[in-house]
Amino acid sequence: MRQKNFLHVASFFAFIVVFSMFAIGQTATPTPKSLNNDEGQVIKVDSRLVVVPVAVTDANGQPVTGLKAEDFKIVEEGRTQKIDSLGAAEAVPLEIALLFDVSASTDAMFRFEQDTAAKFLKDVLRPNDRATIYTIGAAPVLVQQRDTADKSIESIRSISATKEQTAFYDTLSTASSYLRNNAPDGTRRVFLVISDGEDTNSARVAEALQDGYRKLGDKVNTLDSKTLYQLTVANRDQAALQERKRVSKSIQDTDAVFYSINPAGSSYQLNSISMFGQDNMQSFANETGGTAFLPKFLPIDTKDALQNVSNVKKNQDTLDKIFRQIASELRAQYLVQYYPETDYPAGRYVKLEVGLQNPAGRKVRARDGYYVKKQ
Repeated sequence: MRQKNFLHVASFFAFIVVFSMFAIGQTATPTPKSLNNDEGQVIKVDSRLVVVPVAVTDANGQPVTGLKAEDFKIVEEGRTQKIDSLGAAEAVPLEIALLFDVSASTDAMFRFEQDTAAKFLKDVLRPNDRATIYTIGAAPVLVQQRDTADKSIESIRSISATKEQTAFYDTLSTASSYLRNNAPDGTRRVFLVISDGEDTNSARVAEALQDGYRKLGDKVNTLDSKTLYQLTVANRDQAALQERKRVSKSIQDTDAVFYSINPAGSSYQLNSISMFGQDNMQSFANETGGTAFLPKFLPIDTKDALQNVSNVKKNQDTLDKIFRQIASELRAQYLVQYYPETDYPAGRYVKLEVGLQNPAGRKVRARDGYYVKKQ
């Protein structure tokens, strides 16, 4: 009897020990997320995983396919990292957020942009890829949630140009949040923005202008128009710079690559707002490994009807060429993933250098860093 009681007690304690070890193991394991590796298999990862979309093209701009994880190298803050997995373009679904500026500043080329963008989505999106459509107007408008190429083309053709102001920063920020919350983990995420990058109506920019007037108080009535304009521009520019930084972090946190096409062409140099708008898009592209295109579109509203017809054709050819280049880079895009060997505080910007072990004349486009996310 004593022996049986001893065995019962021993079994009970053994159960407690095993249960405790199991509970500790469960507590220490972070909530996993699903990602696709280069064989298309699902792998489980925690939130410390860093995702780096990388496009590799040859000297002629054609996609370089068939690369393996060992072909890439990633250096983080001077330290070489071990690549955990690699997803090739043909094996990793694509998520495109297409943002259309519907303001008057892009009206002249609007229809051609719609037609070319629709053709682009038809050529690029595969059955398991998805597109999300937003318009950039007085406020962000979600025209279409994540859907197939056919649905996206219908949505693009339904958009009409307006004379609204533009909430450029707010729309980018809203679209970034949408992709982060809705695009599946392990997908390649891309922003394609057709806009001049100008912002006249985002909430924080408008608020900064109003704050500037409030601070002036009655003094505003004593200022000449030139001085008042200069103060207004200074407030706007300061707020815009802060917004650029905030939105840049939002795009980075989405692990997205930023592409833009500026319909303003060379006319963007006519004023400081236009130049700042293009600088916005160039900054986002540089940071994420994308491209900010500034095509030299020809006027299509001259007094010479024949010249207008000729310019329309040339502009269409220019747009086609740009979209072909973007499509080529997307077909050459790999999803490189790794676990950092160093812990950094949340919010810290970590610099990256991404390349190939054997470049051999090939061009690599990738983000130049990332913001550490909260665990």
